[in-house]
Amino acid sequence: MQHFRRACSSSRSMICVYAIVLCLCFIMPAARTLAAPGNDPAVEAKIQRIQNGLLPPVMIEGETSQTTKLVERMTQIRVPGISIAVIHDGKIEWARGFGVTATGGAPVTPDTLFQAASISKPVAAMAVLRLVEAGKLDLDVDANQYLKSWKISENSFTEHSKVTLRRLLSHSAGMTVHGFPGYASDERVPTLVQVLNGEKPANTPSIVVDTVPGTIFRYSGGGYVVVQKLLEDVTGQPFPKVMQELVLGPSGMTHSTYEQPLPSNRMAETAMPHAPDGQPIKGGPHIYPEMAPAGLWTTPSDLARYAIAVQESLAGKPNSLLSVKMAREMLTPVLLNNGLGPQVGGSGQHPYFTHEGASAGFQCNLVAYNKGNGAVIMTNSDIGGQLANEIQRSIAHEYGWPDFQPALQILTKIAPKVLEQYVGVYQLAPTVTLTVTIDNGQLMVQPSEQGKVPIFPSSETRFVPKIVDAQIDFNKDEKGAVTSLTLHQGGNDTNAPRISDKVVERKEISVPAEILKQYVGTYEIQPGLNVTITLEGNQLFTQVTGQPKFPLFAESETKFFLKIVDAQDEFIKDEKGAVTHIIHRQGPNEVKVPKI
Repeated sequence: MQHFRRACSSSRSMICVYAIVLCLCFIMPAARTLAAPGNDPAVEAKIQRIQNGLLPPVMIEGETSQTTKLVERMTQIRVPGISIAVIHDGKIEWARGFGVTATGGAPVTPDTLFQAASISKPVAAMAVLRLVEAGKLDLDVDANQYLKSWKISENSFTEHSKVTLRRLLSHSAGMTVHGFPGYASDERVPTLVQVLNGEKPANTPSIVVDTVPGTIFRYSGGGYVVVQKLLEDVTGQPFPKVMQELVLGPSGMTHSTYEQPLPSNRMAETAMPHAPDGQPIKGGPHIYPEMAPAGLWTTPSDLARYAIAVQESLAGKPNSLLSVKMAREMLTPVLLNNGLGPQVGGSGQHPYFTHEGASAGFQCNLVAYNKGNGAVIMTNSDIGGQLANEIQRSIAHEYGWPDFQPALQILTKIAPKVLEQYVGVYQLAPTVTLTVTIDNGQLMVQPSEQGKVPIFPSSETRFVPKIVDAQIDFNKDEKGAVTSLTLHQGGNDTNAPRISDKVVERKEISVPAEILKQYVGTYEIQPGLNVTITLEGNQLFTQVTGQPKFPLFAESETKFFLKIVDAQDEFIKDEKGAVTHIIHRQGPNEVKVPKI
Protein backbone atom coordinates (compact mmCIF):
# COMPACT_ATOMS: atom_id res chain seq x y z
CA MET A 1 0.00 0.00 0.00
CA GLN A 2 2.92 2.31 0.57
CA HIS A 3 3.79 2.44 -3.15
CA PHE A 4 0.14 2.90 -4.04
CA ARG A 5 0.09 5.80 -1.57
CA ARG A 6 3.15 7.39 -3.16
CA ALA A 7 1.97 7.00 -6.73
CA CYS A 8 -1.58 8.13 -6.14
CA SER A 9 -0.50 11.67 -5.41
CA SER A 10 0.92 14.12 -7.89
CA SER A 11 2.62 15.94 -5.03
CA ARG A 12 3.13 15.50 -1.32
CA SER A 13 0.48 18.12 -0.73
CA MET A 14 -2.05 15.65 -2.14
CA ILE A 15 -1.25 13.25 0.68
CA CYS A 16 -0.98 15.73 3.52
CA VAL A 17 -2.11 19.28 2.98
CA TYR A 18 -0.13 20.43 6.00
CA ALA A 19 3.19 19.15 4.68
CA ILE A 20 5.87 21.63 3.70
CA VAL A 21 6.23 21.64 -0.08
CA LEU A 22 8.17 24.42 -1.77
CA CYS A 23 8.20 24.60 -5.56
CA LEU A 24 11.52 25.82 -6.89
CA CYS A 25 12.13 26.21 -10.58
CA PHE A 26 15.64 24.98 -11.31
CA ILE A 27 17.29 26.25 -14.45
CA MET A 28 18.39 23.12 -16.27
CA PRO A 29 21.54 23.54 -18.33
CA ALA A 30 22.28 21.42 -21.35
CA ALA A 31 22.94 17.79 -20.48
CA ARG A 32 26.57 16.68 -20.30
CA THR A 33 27.41 13.34 -21.91
CA LEU A 34 30.24 10.87 -21.47
CA ALA A 35 31.57 9.96 -24.87
CA ALA A 36 31.50 6.18 -24.61
CA PRO A 37 32.46 3.78 -27.40
CA GLY A 38 29.52 3.36 -29.74
CA ASN A 39 27.92 6.65 -28.73
CA ASP A 40 26.77 7.14 -32.32
CA PRO A 41 23.65 8.81 -33.76
CA ALA A 42 21.61 5.68 -33.07
CA VAL A 43 22.58 5.81 -29.40
CA GLU A 44 21.85 9.54 -29.26
CA ALA A 45 18.39 8.83 -30.68
CA LYS A 46 17.78 6.38 -27.81
CA ILE A 47 18.86 9.01 -25.27
CA GLN A 48 16.53 11.59 -26.78
CA ARG A 49 13.59 9.20 -26.75
CA ILE A 50 14.20 8.42 -23.08
CA GLN A 51 14.73 11.99 -21.87
CA ASN A 52 11.84 13.38 -23.93
CA GLY A 53 9.38 10.57 -23.33
CA LEU A 54 9.20 9.32 -19.74
CA LEU A 55 6.46 6.72 -19.71
CA PRO A 56 3.60 6.22 -17.24
CA PRO A 57 3.56 3.08 -15.08
CA VAL A 58 0.57 1.73 -17.02
CA MET A 59 -0.06 1.74 -20.76
CA ILE A 60 -3.55 1.03 -22.11
CA GLU A 61 -3.86 -0.92 -25.35
CA GLY A 62 -5.41 1.29 -28.01
CA GLU A 63 -4.66 4.53 -26.15
CA THR A 64 -1.82 6.94 -26.76
CA SER A 65 0.27 7.06 -23.60
CA GLN A 66 0.94 10.47 -22.15
CA THR A 67 4.67 11.03 -21.80
CA THR A 68 6.63 13.73 -20.01
CA LYS A 69 10.06 15.25 -20.52
CA LEU A 70 12.75 14.53 -17.96
CA VAL A 71 13.62 18.20 -17.44
CA GLU A 72 9.94 19.03 -16.86
CA ARG A 73 9.61 16.25 -14.28
CA MET A 74 12.76 17.43 -12.51
CA THR A 75 11.26 20.89 -12.15
CA GLN A 76 7.84 19.56 -11.21
CA ILE A 77 8.99 17.42 -8.30
CA ARG A 78 12.01 19.58 -7.35
CA VAL A 79 14.91 17.24 -8.23
CA PRO A 80 17.87 19.51 -9.06
CA GLY A 81 20.29 16.96 -10.52
CA ILE A 82 20.34 13.47 -12.06
CA SER A 83 23.09 11.34 -13.55
CA ILE A 84 22.50 8.20 -15.62
CA ALA A 85 24.67 5.40 -17.01
CA VAL A 86 23.28 2.66 -19.26
CA ILE A 87 24.94 -0.74 -19.79
CA HIS A 88 24.28 -2.51 -23.08
CA ASP A 89 25.92 -5.74 -24.20
CA GLY A 90 28.30 -5.66 -21.24
CA LYS A 91 29.61 -2.13 -21.84
CA ILE A 92 28.66 1.40 -20.80
CA GLU A 93 26.79 2.52 -23.91
CA TRP A 94 26.19 6.06 -22.63
CA ALA A 95 26.31 8.23 -19.53
CA ARG A 96 24.74 11.65 -19.14
CA GLY A 97 24.14 14.26 -16.46
CA PHE A 98 21.07 16.48 -16.20
CA GLY A 99 20.35 19.54 -14.11
CA VAL A 100 22.61 21.11 -11.52
CA THR A 101 24.69 20.06 -8.54
CA ALA A 102 22.93 22.73 -6.45
CA THR A 103 20.61 25.67 -6.99
CA GLY A 104 22.68 28.10 -9.03
CA GLY A 105 25.53 25.57 -9.09
CA ALA A 106 27.50 23.78 -11.75
CA PRO A 107 25.88 21.39 -14.24
CA VAL A 108 25.77 17.70 -13.36
CA THR A 109 28.19 15.74 -15.56
CA PRO A 110 28.86 11.98 -15.84
CA ASP A 111 31.81 12.56 -13.46
CA THR A 112 29.81 14.31 -10.72
CA LEU A 113 30.02 12.42 -7.42
CA PHE A 114 26.88 11.32 -5.57
CA GLN A 115 26.44 9.41 -2.32
CA ALA A 116 25.54 5.81 -3.15
CA ALA A 117 23.86 5.32 0.24
CA SER A 118 22.83 1.65 0.58
CA ILE A 119 24.32 0.70 -2.78
CA SER A 120 27.54 0.88 -0.75
CA LYS A 121 26.54 -2.54 0.65
CA PRO A 122 26.79 -4.78 -2.43
CA VAL A 123 30.06 -3.10 -3.42
CA ALA A 124 31.43 -3.76 0.10
CA ALA A 125 30.21 -7.36 -0.13
CA MET A 126 32.44 -7.86 -3.17
CA ALA A 127 35.51 -7.23 -0.98
CA VAL A 128 34.40 -9.94 1.46
CA LEU A 129 33.92 -12.44 -1.33
CA ARG A 130 37.35 -11.69 -2.80
CA LEU A 131 38.94 -12.40 0.61
CA VAL A 132 36.93 -15.61 0.85
CA GLU A 133 38.39 -16.73 -2.47
CA ALA A 134 41.85 -15.74 -1.23
CA GLY A 135 41.37 -18.13 1.70
CA LYS A 136 41.40 -15.37 4.33
CA LEU A 137 37.72 -15.57 5.25
CA ASP A 138 35.00 -18.21 5.45
CA LEU A 139 31.38 -17.30 4.85
CA ASP A 140 30.01 -19.87 7.28
CA VAL A 141 32.06 -19.70 10.47
CA ASP A 142 31.40 -17.56 13.53
CA ALA A 143 32.23 -13.98 12.54
CA ASN A 144 33.69 -13.42 16.03
CA GLN A 145 36.65 -15.55 14.94
CA TYR A 146 37.78 -12.66 12.75
CA LEU A 147 36.83 -9.71 14.98
CA LYS A 148 39.67 -8.52 17.22
CA SER A 149 39.05 -5.04 18.65
CA TRP A 150 35.30 -5.54 19.07
CA LYS A 151 33.14 -8.63 19.42
CA ILE A 152 29.50 -9.47 18.71
CA SER A 153 27.86 -9.92 22.13
CA GLU A 154 26.90 -13.50 22.76
CA ASN A 155 23.40 -14.13 24.11
CA SER A 156 20.62 -16.71 24.05
CA PHE A 157 19.99 -16.03 20.34
CA THR A 158 23.58 -16.87 19.35
CA GLU A 159 23.84 -19.90 21.65
CA HIS A 160 22.95 -22.42 18.97
CA SER A 161 23.21 -20.37 15.77
CA LYS A 162 26.09 -18.01 15.07
CA VAL A 163 26.44 -14.76 13.18
CA THR A 164 28.33 -15.53 9.96
CA LEU A 165 29.47 -13.44 7.04
CA ARG A 166 26.90 -15.15 4.79
CA ARG A 167 24.16 -14.04 7.17
CA LEU A 168 25.57 -10.54 7.61
CA LEU A 169 25.77 -9.97 3.86
CA SER A 170 22.23 -11.27 3.29
CA HIS A 171 20.54 -9.46 6.22
CA SER A 172 19.71 -12.72 7.95
CA ALA A 173 22.08 -12.49 10.95
CA GLY A 174 19.38 -11.28 13.36
CA MET A 175 21.19 -7.97 13.91
CA THR A 176 19.61 -4.65 14.79
CA VAL A 177 19.73 -1.10 13.37
CA HIS A 178 18.08 -0.74 10.00
CA GLY A 179 19.93 2.33 8.72
CA PHE A 180 21.89 5.45 9.61
CA PRO A 181 20.97 9.14 9.37
CA GLY A 182 24.59 10.27 9.15
CA TYR A 183 26.11 13.34 10.81
CA ALA A 184 25.82 16.96 9.73
CA SER A 185 29.06 18.76 8.97
CA ASP A 186 28.94 20.61 12.31
CA GLU A 187 28.23 17.50 14.42
CA ARG A 188 30.71 15.30 16.25
CA VAL A 189 31.34 12.07 14.39
CA PRO A 190 31.67 8.87 16.43
CA THR A 191 34.31 6.21 16.00
CA LEU A 192 33.26 2.90 14.49
CA VAL A 193 33.32 1.22 17.92
CA GLN A 194 31.08 3.96 19.31
CA VAL A 195 28.64 3.28 16.48
CA LEU A 196 28.74 -0.45 17.20
CA ASN A 197 28.13 0.13 20.90
CA GLY A 198 25.59 2.94 20.47
CA GLU A 199 27.77 5.25 22.55
CA LYS A 200 27.62 9.03 22.18
CA PRO A 201 28.09 10.85 19.93
CA ALA A 202 26.58 7.98 17.90
CA ASN A 203 22.97 8.77 16.94
CA THR A 204 21.84 5.15 16.59
CA PRO A 205 21.39 2.35 19.15
CA SER A 206 23.91 -0.39 19.82
CA ILE A 207 24.17 -3.10 17.16
CA VAL A 208 23.21 -6.42 18.73
CA VAL A 209 21.64 -9.76 17.90
CA ASP A 210 18.01 -9.92 18.99
CA THR A 211 16.76 -12.77 16.76
CA VAL A 212 18.16 -16.23 16.16
CA PRO A 213 20.66 -15.84 13.27
CA GLY A 214 19.61 -17.48 10.03
CA THR A 215 15.88 -17.63 10.79
CA ILE A 216 14.44 -14.46 9.24
CA PHE A 217 15.32 -11.72 6.78
CA ARG A 218 15.53 -8.29 8.40
CA TYR A 219 17.33 -5.47 6.65
CA SER A 220 20.25 -4.42 8.83
CA GLY A 221 22.71 -1.69 8.01
CA GLY A 222 24.08 -2.54 11.44
CA GLY A 223 25.21 -5.92 10.15
CA TYR A 224 27.30 -4.18 7.49
CA VAL A 225 28.98 -2.04 10.15
CA VAL A 226 30.12 -5.33 11.68
CA VAL A 227 31.41 -6.34 8.22
CA GLN A 228 33.34 -3.08 8.02
CA LYS A 229 34.96 -3.70 11.40
CA LEU A 230 35.77 -7.29 10.47
CA LEU A 231 37.49 -6.27 7.23
CA GLU A 232 39.60 -3.70 9.07
CA ASP A 233 40.59 -6.26 11.72
CA VAL A 234 41.48 -8.97 9.20
CA THR A 235 43.48 -6.75 6.85
CA GLY A 236 44.91 -4.32 9.41
CA GLN A 237 44.03 -1.46 7.03
CA PRO A 238 41.49 1.38 7.07
CA PHE A 239 38.27 0.44 5.33
CA PRO A 240 38.63 2.93 2.42
CA LYS A 241 42.03 1.46 1.59
CA VAL A 242 40.66 -2.09 1.78
CA MET A 243 37.93 -1.19 -0.69
CA GLN A 244 40.30 0.64 -3.00
CA GLU A 245 42.64 -2.33 -3.23
CA LEU A 246 40.05 -5.10 -3.45
CA VAL A 247 37.20 -3.58 -5.48
CA LEU A 248 37.38 0.03 -6.59
CA GLY A 249 40.82 -0.13 -8.18
CA PRO A 250 40.51 -3.54 -9.87
CA SER A 251 37.06 -2.76 -11.31
CA GLY A 252 38.12 0.62 -12.71
CA MET A 253 35.97 2.74 -10.37
CA THR A 254 38.46 5.59 -10.65
CA HIS A 255 36.21 8.34 -9.29
CA SER A 256 34.95 6.38 -6.28
CA THR A 257 35.98 6.35 -2.63
CA TYR A 258 34.68 5.26 0.76
CA GLU A 259 36.50 8.12 2.50
CA GLN A 260 34.30 9.80 5.11
CA PRO A 261 34.21 12.71 5.21
CA LEU A 262 35.14 13.21 1.58
CA PRO A 263 38.49 15.05 1.36
CA SER A 264 37.95 18.81 1.01
CA ASN A 265 39.89 18.93 -2.26
CA ARG A 266 37.23 16.70 -3.86
CA MET A 267 34.12 18.55 -2.68
CA ALA A 268 33.98 20.54 -5.92
CA GLU A 269 33.27 17.23 -7.73
CA THR A 270 30.11 16.53 -5.76
CA ALA A 271 26.40 17.10 -6.11
CA MET A 272 24.85 18.76 -3.06
CA PRO A 273 21.98 17.01 -1.25
CA HIS A 274 18.43 18.40 -1.27
CA ALA A 275 15.27 17.82 0.79
CA PRO A 276 11.90 16.86 -0.78
CA ASP A 277 10.90 20.55 -0.90
CA GLY A 278 13.91 21.32 -3.09
CA GLN A 279 15.81 23.12 -0.35
CA PRO A 280 19.48 22.23 0.27
CA ILE A 281 20.26 19.95 3.20
CA LYS A 282 21.72 22.23 5.86
CA GLY A 283 25.48 21.87 6.07
CA GLY A 284 25.74 19.86 2.87
CA PRO A 285 26.39 16.12 2.61
CA HIS A 286 26.13 14.12 5.80
CA ILE A 287 29.14 12.21 7.03
CA TYR A 288 28.83 8.43 7.38
CA PRO A 289 31.41 6.67 9.55
CA GLU A 290 29.25 3.62 8.72
CA MET A 291 31.13 3.32 5.44
CA ALA A 292 30.29 -0.24 4.40
CA PRO A 293 26.51 0.29 4.58
CA ALA A 294 26.37 3.95 3.52
CA GLY A 295 29.71 5.62 2.83
CA LEU A 296 30.47 5.25 -0.87
CA TRP A 297 30.94 8.37 -3.01
CA THR A 298 30.68 7.40 -6.67
CA THR A 299 29.22 8.04 -10.12
CA PRO A 300 26.70 6.05 -12.15
CA SER A 301 29.47 5.09 -14.57
CA ASP A 302 31.61 3.71 -11.74
CA LEU A 303 28.68 1.73 -10.33
CA ALA A 304 28.07 0.46 -13.84
CA ARG A 305 31.69 -0.76 -13.83
CA TYR A 306 30.95 -2.65 -10.60
CA ALA A 307 27.92 -4.24 -12.28
CA ILE A 308 29.98 -5.13 -15.36
CA ALA A 309 32.61 -6.70 -13.08
CA VAL A 310 29.87 -8.96 -11.68
CA GLN A 311 28.63 -9.79 -15.19
CA GLU A 312 32.15 -10.61 -16.37
CA SER A 313 32.72 -12.82 -13.32
CA LEU A 314 29.52 -14.72 -14.09
CA ALA A 315 30.69 -15.17 -17.68
CA GLY A 316 34.10 -16.45 -16.56
CA LYS A 317 36.05 -13.81 -18.44
CA PRO A 318 39.81 -13.59 -17.87
CA ASN A 319 40.99 -11.46 -14.93
CA SER A 320 37.51 -11.27 -13.41
CA LEU A 321 37.18 -10.12 -9.81
CA LEU A 322 35.40 -13.32 -8.78
CA SER A 323 35.31 -16.90 -9.99
CA VAL A 324 32.16 -18.09 -11.76
CA LYS A 325 31.34 -20.20 -8.71
CA MET A 326 31.63 -17.30 -6.29
CA ALA A 327 29.73 -14.90 -8.56
CA ARG A 328 26.89 -17.39 -8.74
CA GLU A 329 26.97 -17.81 -4.97
CA MET A 330 26.84 -14.02 -4.60
CA LEU A 331 23.59 -13.94 -6.58
CA THR A 332 21.97 -16.97 -4.97
CA PRO A 333 19.18 -15.96 -2.55
CA VAL A 334 19.83 -16.78 1.10
CA LEU A 335 16.46 -15.69 2.44
CA LEU A 336 13.73 -14.21 0.23
CA ASN A 337 15.41 -12.39 -2.68
CA ASN A 338 18.60 -11.39 -0.88
CA GLY A 339 21.93 -12.63 -2.13
CA LEU A 340 25.34 -11.83 -0.71
CA GLY A 341 25.08 -8.04 -1.10
CA PRO A 342 22.70 -7.50 -4.03
CA GLN A 343 19.05 -8.34 -4.18
CA VAL A 344 18.10 -10.65 -7.02
CA GLY A 345 15.07 -10.99 -9.27
CA GLY A 346 13.84 -11.73 -12.75
CA SER A 347 13.11 -15.03 -14.42
CA GLY A 348 15.27 -18.10 -14.83
CA GLN A 349 15.97 -16.97 -18.38
CA HIS A 350 16.60 -13.31 -17.50
CA PRO A 351 17.88 -13.00 -13.90
CA TYR A 352 19.04 -9.64 -12.61
CA PHE A 353 20.68 -8.14 -9.52
CA THR A 354 19.75 -4.81 -8.02
CA HIS A 355 19.94 -2.45 -5.07
CA GLU A 356 18.53 0.95 -4.15
CA GLY A 357 20.03 3.65 -1.99
CA ALA A 358 18.71 6.58 0.05
CA SER A 359 20.70 8.85 2.36
CA ALA A 360 20.12 12.44 3.47
CA GLY A 361 19.47 14.29 0.21
CA PHE A 362 20.44 11.48 -2.19
CA GLN A 363 18.48 8.62 -3.78
CA CYS A 364 19.68 6.15 -6.41
CA ASN A 365 18.94 2.89 -8.24
CA LEU A 366 21.15 0.15 -9.69
CA VAL A 367 19.87 -2.75 -11.74
CA ALA A 368 21.78 -5.07 -14.06
CA TYR A 369 20.92 -8.33 -15.77
CA ASN A 370 23.34 -11.19 -15.29
CA LYS A 371 24.05 -10.97 -19.00
CA GLY A 372 24.90 -7.66 -20.54
CA ASN A 373 22.36 -4.93 -19.77
CA GLY A 374 21.58 -2.56 -16.93
CA ALA A 375 21.35 1.02 -15.69
CA VAL A 376 22.40 3.19 -12.77
CA ILE A 377 20.51 6.38 -11.87
CA MET A 378 21.66 8.76 -9.13
CA THR A 379 19.93 11.91 -7.86
CA ASN A 380 20.67 14.64 -5.33
CA SER A 381 17.19 14.74 -3.84
CA ASP A 382 15.25 12.99 -1.08
CA ILE A 383 12.45 12.51 -3.60
CA GLY A 384 14.72 11.47 -6.46
CA GLY A 385 13.91 7.78 -6.17
CA GLN A 386 10.46 8.42 -7.63
CA LEU A 387 12.00 9.98 -10.73
CA ALA A 388 14.73 7.33 -10.91
CA ASN A 389 12.01 4.68 -11.18
CA GLU A 390 10.36 6.62 -14.01
CA ILE A 391 13.67 6.88 -15.88
CA GLN A 392 14.41 3.19 -15.32
CA ARG A 393 10.98 2.32 -16.70
CA SER A 394 11.65 4.30 -19.87
CA ILE A 395 15.15 2.82 -20.28
CA ALA A 396 13.65 -0.67 -19.94
CA HIS A 397 11.08 0.14 -22.62
CA GLU A 398 13.64 1.63 -25.01
CA TYR A 399 16.04 -1.30 -24.68
CA GLY A 400 13.37 -4.00 -24.61
CA TRP A 401 14.16 -5.37 -21.15
CA PRO A 402 11.90 -8.19 -19.95
CA ASP A 403 11.25 -6.37 -16.65
CA PHE A 404 10.58 -2.85 -15.31
CA GLN A 405 8.58 -1.73 -18.36
CA PRO A 406 5.14 -0.11 -18.07
CA ALA A 407 2.37 -2.62 -17.47
CA LEU A 408 0.20 -3.10 -20.56
CA GLN A 409 -3.52 -3.33 -19.76
CA ILE A 410 -6.48 -4.13 -22.00
CA LEU A 411 -9.70 -2.46 -20.90
CA THR A 412 -13.28 -3.58 -21.40
CA LYS A 413 -16.72 -2.05 -20.89
CA ILE A 414 -19.15 -3.14 -18.22
CA ALA A 415 -22.69 -2.08 -17.37
CA PRO A 416 -23.28 0.74 -14.84
CA LYS A 417 -25.34 -1.64 -12.68
CA VAL A 418 -22.28 -3.83 -12.23
CA LEU A 419 -20.27 -0.83 -11.00
CA GLU A 420 -22.89 -0.08 -8.35
CA GLN A 421 -22.19 -3.47 -6.71
CA TYR A 422 -18.67 -2.37 -5.79
CA VAL A 423 -19.50 0.89 -3.99
CA GLY A 424 -18.53 0.74 -0.34
CA VAL A 425 -15.74 0.91 2.21
CA TYR A 426 -13.04 -1.78 2.40
CA GLN A 427 -10.61 -2.31 5.30
CA LEU A 428 -7.12 -2.64 3.80
CA ALA A 429 -5.24 -2.35 7.12
CA PRO A 430 -6.14 -1.45 10.72
CA THR A 431 -5.87 2.29 9.98
CA VAL A 432 -6.31 2.26 6.19
CA THR A 433 -9.52 1.99 4.20
CA LEU A 434 -10.30 2.08 0.50
CA THR A 435 -13.52 3.90 -0.31
CA VAL A 436 -15.08 3.02 -3.66
CA THR A 437 -17.54 5.46 -5.24
CA ILE A 438 -19.01 6.30 -8.64
CA ASP A 439 -18.51 9.83 -9.99
CA ASN A 440 -20.39 10.55 -13.22
CA GLY A 441 -20.29 6.91 -14.23
CA GLN A 442 -16.60 6.48 -13.34
CA LEU A 443 -15.56 4.04 -10.60
CA MET A 444 -13.21 5.76 -8.15
CA VAL A 445 -11.09 4.46 -5.28
CA GLN A 446 -9.91 6.65 -2.42
CA PRO A 447 -7.32 5.41 0.09
CA SER A 448 -7.40 6.96 3.56
CA GLU A 449 -6.00 10.51 3.60
CA GLN A 450 -5.63 10.60 -0.19
CA GLY A 451 -7.48 11.89 -3.19
CA LYS A 452 -9.77 9.87 -5.42
CA VAL A 453 -8.22 7.80 -8.19
CA PRO A 454 -10.19 6.55 -11.22
CA ILE A 455 -9.99 2.81 -11.85
CA PHE A 456 -10.88 1.10 -15.13
CA PRO A 457 -12.25 -2.39 -15.87
CA SER A 458 -10.03 -5.02 -17.47
CA SER A 459 -12.75 -7.57 -16.68
CA GLU A 460 -16.07 -7.50 -14.87
CA THR A 461 -14.33 -7.93 -11.51
CA ARG A 462 -10.80 -6.61 -12.09
CA PHE A 463 -9.98 -2.88 -12.27
CA VAL A 464 -6.75 -0.99 -12.82
CA PRO A 465 -5.60 2.57 -12.12
CA LYS A 466 -3.58 4.27 -14.85
CA ILE A 467 -1.19 6.09 -12.51
CA VAL A 468 0.34 3.07 -10.79
CA ASP A 469 0.97 -0.56 -11.70
CA ALA A 470 -1.67 -2.20 -9.52
CA GLN A 471 -4.83 -4.26 -9.92
CA ILE A 472 -7.96 -4.45 -7.79
CA ASP A 473 -10.12 -7.58 -7.81
CA PHE A 474 -13.61 -7.46 -6.33
CA ASN A 475 -14.47 -10.78 -4.69
CA LYS A 476 -17.99 -12.25 -4.41
CA ASP A 477 -19.52 -14.98 -2.32
CA GLU A 478 -21.55 -17.91 -3.67
CA LYS A 479 -24.65 -15.68 -3.81
CA GLY A 480 -22.89 -13.07 -5.92
CA ALA A 481 -22.58 -10.47 -3.17
CA VAL A 482 -19.33 -8.47 -3.04
CA THR A 483 -17.52 -9.33 0.19
CA SER A 484 -14.01 -7.97 -0.27
CA LEU A 485 -11.43 -6.67 -2.69
CA THR A 486 -7.84 -7.74 -3.26
CA LEU A 487 -5.13 -5.21 -4.07
CA HIS A 488 -2.31 -6.67 -6.19
CA GLN A 489 0.82 -4.54 -6.23
CA GLY A 490 4.56 -5.09 -6.27
CA GLY A 491 4.20 -8.86 -5.93
CA ASN A 492 1.96 -8.50 -2.87
CA ASP A 493 -1.71 -9.46 -2.61
CA THR A 494 -3.64 -7.66 0.14
CA ASN A 495 -7.22 -8.64 0.96
CA ALA A 496 -9.57 -5.91 2.17
CA PRO A 497 -12.94 -7.04 3.60
CA ARG A 498 -15.93 -4.88 2.78
CA ILE A 499 -17.02 -3.18 5.99
CA SER A 500 -19.82 -1.09 4.54
CA ASP A 501 -21.83 -0.97 1.33
CA LYS A 502 -22.66 2.67 1.90
CA VAL A 503 -20.43 5.70 1.45
CA VAL A 504 -21.18 8.93 3.28
CA GLU A 505 -20.57 11.68 0.76
CA ARG A 506 -20.03 15.14 2.17
CA LYS A 507 -22.67 17.57 0.95
CA GLU A 508 -21.59 21.04 -0.04
CA ILE A 509 -23.73 23.97 1.07
CA SER A 510 -23.64 27.67 0.28
CA VAL A 511 -22.44 30.04 2.99
CA PRO A 512 -22.82 33.83 2.66
CA ALA A 513 -19.64 35.75 1.89
CA GLU A 514 -20.15 37.88 5.03
CA ILE A 515 -19.65 34.78 7.17
CA LEU A 516 -16.74 33.52 5.09
CA LYS A 517 -14.91 36.85 5.56
CA GLN A 518 -14.57 36.05 9.28
CA TYR A 519 -12.25 33.17 8.49
CA VAL A 520 -9.79 35.09 6.30
CA GLY A 521 -6.37 35.41 7.93
CA THR A 522 -3.17 33.63 8.85
CA TYR A 523 -2.97 30.62 11.16
CA GLU A 524 0.30 29.23 12.55
CA ILE A 525 1.02 25.49 12.39
CA GLN A 526 4.52 26.03 13.77
CA PRO A 527 7.10 28.82 13.55
CA GLY A 528 7.72 29.57 9.89
CA LEU A 529 4.86 27.33 8.69
CA ASN A 530 1.47 28.99 8.31
CA VAL A 531 -1.96 28.39 6.82
CA THR A 532 -3.36 31.35 4.91
CA ILE A 533 -7.13 31.51 4.41
CA THR A 534 -8.31 33.74 1.56
CA LEU A 535 -11.66 34.56 -0.05
CA GLU A 536 -12.14 34.97 -3.78
CA GLY A 537 -15.74 35.86 -4.55
CA ASN A 538 -17.72 33.28 -2.58
CA GLN A 539 -14.94 30.65 -2.61
CA LEU A 540 -12.77 30.11 0.45
CA PHE A 541 -9.19 28.88 -0.12
CA THR A 542 -6.53 27.38 2.14
CA GLN A 543 -2.81 27.60 1.43
CA VAL A 544 0.07 26.21 3.47
CA THR A 545 3.43 27.96 3.25
CA GLY A 546 5.08 26.92 -0.01
CA GLN A 547 2.07 25.00 -1.34
CA PRO A 548 -0.60 25.79 -3.94
CA LYS A 549 -4.00 27.09 -2.89
CA PHE A 550 -6.80 24.58 -2.47
CA PRO A 551 -10.53 25.38 -2.29
CA LEU A 552 -12.47 24.71 0.90
CA PHE A 553 -16.09 23.58 0.62
CA ALA A 554 -18.66 24.25 3.35
CA GLU A 555 -20.74 21.54 4.96
CA SER A 556 -21.88 23.94 7.68
CA GLU A 557 -21.17 27.57 8.55
CA THR A 558 -18.03 26.57 10.46
CA LYS A 559 -17.04 23.21 9.01
CA PHE A 560 -15.30 22.87 5.65
CA PHE A 561 -13.75 20.01 3.69
CA LEU A 562 -11.24 19.51 0.90
CA LYS A 563 -11.96 17.44 -2.18
CA ILE A 564 -8.36 16.63 -3.11
CA VAL A 565 -7.82 14.73 0.12
CA ASP A 566 -9.99 13.42 2.94
CA ALA A 567 -9.45 16.33 5.36
CA GLN A 568 -11.62 18.85 7.14
CA ASP A 569 -11.13 22.29 8.71
CA GLU A 570 -13.38 23.59 11.47
CA PHE A 571 -13.20 27.26 12.44
CA ILE A 572 -13.54 27.77 16.19
CA LYS A 573 -14.80 31.00 17.77
CA ASP A 574 -14.59 32.45 21.28
CA GLU A 575 -17.55 33.63 23.37
CA LYS A 576 -17.51 36.97 21.55
CA GLY A 577 -17.76 35.33 18.15
CA ALA A 578 -14.18 36.00 17.06
CA VAL A 579 -12.37 33.21 15.21
CA THR A 580 -9.47 31.93 17.36
CA HIS A 581 -8.20 28.83 15.61
CA ILE A 582 -8.76 26.04 13.12
CA ILE A 583 -9.13 22.38 14.01
CA HIS A 584 -7.63 20.43 11.09
CA ARG A 585 -8.75 16.79 10.92
CA GLN A 586 -7.15 14.25 8.63
CA GLY A 587 -7.48 10.53 9.17
CA PRO A 588 -6.99 9.81 12.90
CA ASN A 589 -5.07 13.06 13.41
CA GLU A 590 -6.40 16.34 14.76
CA VAL A 591 -4.31 19.52 14.81
CA LYS A 592 -5.12 22.85 16.49
CA VAL A 593 -3.92 25.78 14.35
CA PRO A 594 -4.20 29.17 16.16
CA LYS A 595 -4.99 32.38 14.30
CA ILE A 596 -2.18 34.98 14.45
